[in-house]
Amino acid sequence: MFPYILKRLGQTLIVIFGITLITFILLQVVPGDPVALMLDRRADPDTIAAVRHQLGLDVPLGQQYFRFIKGILHMDFGNSYFSKEPVLLSLTRAFHVTVKLASISFIFAVLIGITCGIISALNRGTWLDSSLMTLSIFGVSAPSFWIAIILQIIFGLKLNLFPISGFDTPIAYILPSIALGTRYAGSIARITRTSMLDVIKQDYIRTARAKGVKKSVLVMHHALKNAMIPIITLIGNELGNMLTGSMLIEKVFSIPGIGKLAVDSMSNRDLPLLEGTVIYIAMVFVLVNLLVDLSYAFIDPRIRYSKGSE
Repeated sequence: MFPYILKRLGQTLIVIFGITLITFILLQVVPGDPVALMLDRRADPDTIAAVRHQLGLDVPLGQQYFRFIKGILHMDFGNSYFSKEPVLLSLTRAFHVTVKLASISFIFAVLIGITCGIISALNRGTWLDSSLMTLSIFGVSAPSFWIAIILQIIFGLKLNLFPISGFDTPIAYILPSIALGTRYAGSIARITRTSMLDVIKQDYIRTARAKGVKKSVLVMHHALKNAMIPIITLIGNELGNMLTGSMLIEKVFSIPGIGKLAVDSMSNRDLPLLEGTVIYIAMVFVLVNLLVDLSYAFIDPRIRYSKGSE
């Protein structure tokens, strides 16, 4: 098990290094001068040159990249060009908001998705199966921002049950969490149904059923446990998507999360803030995928030994 973990950690470090290099290069070739945007185009060339020197943008790209890597290792992304506050502070503040939204949306999506998938698989071919899969298709197909607007109109404006913007009170979490989690719940329901149908056809399930194993034990312990590999893969990817912020949902509900921060930094070409946001998003995806990969080894020991021997 330990060699398998070390191998995955080594691969993760290589991926992270590649991400930092690609991020730095791409941000350098994006059109527009961030200093000119920050000072307004009416600033004279001498002032622009002085500010570029102050920000360290007049040194060779190799030195800038080395400073960029050094800052990442020390968790120091510099200060925002526009707000002047440390990038790490902006990321931390936005991260707290995004984690709240992602956590509630994730719980909603997993509970609804897995439950509907199991019920649908156990009632294959019935009206219940058709109804649940129709709802899942609707959840996957409907744009999240459209669901958000419909929820705002019905439950916010018409019924006046929930606030339609902000993220200040616990009740304000409900509508954005449902809007964000609906699509993921539909995806989880469909993959759970498919995976469960593959498992319940296996011989050991028939044997357990013939021995008189309780249906609840048969479903939860034997069938669901062995159907979890594709489900965990999907859940892990979706958790990464949620933790990196949903730009549309955060925009519709005026939520100051990572998604909104990324949009603002791109609009202003705020390089330190944009670099910090991109690195954060990449790190979340890499670490979530690493945890998903390692979880395979705990669920299915065959993966642990086969992967470790490669």
